[in-house]
Parts: sequence; C-alpha cells; structure tokens
Amino acid sequence: MTLGELEALLGTLPGRYPALLVDRVGECIAGQSARGTKLVTANEPYFQGHCAGYPVMPGVLVLEALVQLSTLLAASSGEPAGGTIRTIDDVRFKRQVVPGDVLMLETRMQSGGTFKVRASVGGETATEGTVVLTPDK
Repeated sequence: MTLGELEALLGTLPGRYPALLVDRVGECIAGQSARGTKLVTANEPYFQGHCAGYPVMPGVLVLEALVQLSTLLAASSGEPAGGTIRTIDDVRFKRQVVPGDVLMLETRMQSGGTFKVRASVGGETATEGTVVLTPDK
C-alpha cells in the first residue's frame, strides 16, 4: 500500500477534526507496523478547558491518536479492526505533551486485534502500552 493510499485511509476513520488526531502516516508495513505524526498546536480546542493556564494534551487523546493509527494499520492489512477500544493494558504516561510538540506515533500489530503502541516527543517516550480493538461487525 502506498503512502497516498494510507493518507486516503485517514478519511475513512469515523472521526473528523477536531477528533481526527493523526496528521500524517509516515510508514506502514501491512500486518506489522505503522508510524505517524500529530503536530500539537496551541489552538486545539481541548487546550481551552484542560488544565487552564497550563496547556497539556490530555493523555486519553494521545492514546486515541495511537488507536487511530492502529485502526489504519489494521485496515491496510485487511484486518477487521473497527477502532473501538476493547481493552487497554499496561498504558503508561511518562511525559507531558504540550503545544509545539511533534508527537511521533508508533504501533506494532500483534494478534487478535492487539497492538503495542508508543507515542514519543524528540525520542522521549510520552505514552506506551497495549490496546486491543474490537472488530467491525
């Protein structure tokens, strides 16, 4: 699958701005792994109410960006992962994500809709863990 085809898959995700949290897919090896980016800007709507006066990207949104990338990986691999979270395991939030950060997103496909995920900023891990997605019916 080409990068152009992957970019087109972004449009198939159920979310739209501001809920779409993957700005670009940089690499995808079907059935194995994918990388993408989220450019974190100060004008994102969640910064207005979350930790007023100290803008921090909510951890749940970092995790959602990783789920969206995992859904794209599943779709590019012909797997029926619908993007609905069934479980999250061993998720750790290790670094705050703030405006101006370039959030690097990585996902590795395991089996049974399971993905090992990691988000980082400047090589430093921000979030990592395991997500299991429920397939579309």
